[in-house]
Amino acid sequence: MTRSLTITSASLVVERFDDPERDRTGDLVIGADGRVAGPAPGPGASGTGPGSHDVLDAAGCIVTPGLINAHHHLLQSGFRTLPGTRGVPMRDWLPAMAAAYASAGIDASLVAATAGVGLAESLLCGVTTVADHQLNWPDPSASRDPVGDTVAIARAIADAAASLGARLVFVRGSARDAPEVAAASAEAIVTSLLRSTGSTRSTSSPAAPGGTSTDGMLQLAVGPAGVHSDSETTFRALGDVARRYGLRRRTQANEQVDTEIALARYGRRPLDLLEDWGWLAPDVTVAHLCDVTEEEITRLAAAGVTATHAPGCDVPMGWGIAPVRRLREAGVVVGLGTSGGGSNDAGHLLADARLAMQVSGLVGPQLPARDVLAMATSGGAAGLGRAELGVLSPGAAGDACVWDVSGVADAGVADPVAGLLWANPGRRPRHVVVGGRVVVRDYRLVTGDETALTAALRARTGH
Repeated sequence: MTRSLTITSASLVVERFDDPERDRTGDLVIGADGRVAGPAPGPGASGTGPGSHDVLDAAGCIVTPGLINAHHHLLQSGFRTLPGTRGVPMRDWLPAMAAAYASAGIDASLVAATAGVGLAESLLCGVTTVADHQLNWPDPSASRDPVGDTVAIARAIADAAASLGARLVFVRGSARDAPEVAAASAEAIVTSLLRSTGSTRSTSSPAAPGGTSTDGMLQLAVGPAGVHSDSETTFRALGDVARRYGLRRRTQANEQVDTEIALARYGRRPLDLLEDWGWLAPDVTVAHLCDVTEEEITRLAAAGVTATHAPGCDVPMGWGIAPVRRLREAGVVVGLGTSGGGSNDAGHLLADARLAMQVSGLVGPQLPARDVLAMATSGGAAGLGRAELGVLSPGAAGDACVWDVSGVADAGVADPVAGLLWANPGRRPRHVVVGGRVVVRDYRLVTGDETALTAALRARTGH
């Protein structure tokens, strides 16, 4: 039996971070359909009879929308703090990571282990939706069925998300793949993964893009790594697949190595190339954007491109700080992502939101906490074309975090919403709900065994 859920007695319910006037106290009800029903169940409401309703205590807590990690590389969760990968130029970091993947052997068993750990970590940190940009694949020359191998990898990651109850946006990425193989793989992944979950254009929300399952738990997208690794032919081939299936498009641009290689190889900057190749458009999200000019910011806004800020990767690695405030003021909607464990070493999006707020003052006026929290929720949702995510408005997806603010780490905090970032570094949610299902209760993962997930990864990678 599907059960409805009431999160009760909250000190504050944040419906959406970009509209503080909607903040309130009290209860949040998520119906048996997994969607926000409103502040309290009405008399005779469906799914509120005996045995069909759960209650989650939120006394002393703030309830917020679930966080959206708009840019992750789950594979890297198995390759953190590797020798030769800390504080080095990206031109040195990329081959060091590639060598580690090759040594482990990229296959479905590896990504099942890395995704299991990365998604479990995400849920425990309050991330209810993860966009996984999978860029690395087996050597097609060593396989009897290169496309089939990529489908198996995508399915292993999707299965890991389904078993843990996390929303997944799987991005069929490319990093120096043959264009025809990348396109064939992307098409096969779309038709295979969504066959059992619904039509590629029939979604749980009229606003959701194609490539989204009927329950909204799985979404597919395409995305070359960037102009530093992928040719115009690859960008156009994957773009063709996106048009056929109504998929979102995602890529990376204007980090250190991306700009250097674009200038050396083409004599042009990355965004110039993306524009010529048809990849500056409203269905495109660009991650990083550390090195952008004022003219480029204006161009991004005019094209309707969304962006993803990844300070937990770019700042400690010395790869730059995106001018987020200038992007937002120009009209570019910005989400937040952790990027992967090979550069960030953690999937703790709230910690990265705190970092984004703190370092923003180095490249302009400091971002307010609520603006950064909006990036980590509705901003990321906008880049996915998913208006039902990242908010707790009636009818929205029932994805919520319950943050305990009653302890000494939050004592003396005048603004509890700002305190989510300013106070208590390393904060984790007490409870996490995805689609009305409790996946973390009292700081413990209830949809998976952390010990087993960790052991599976260690057995596969040796660390």
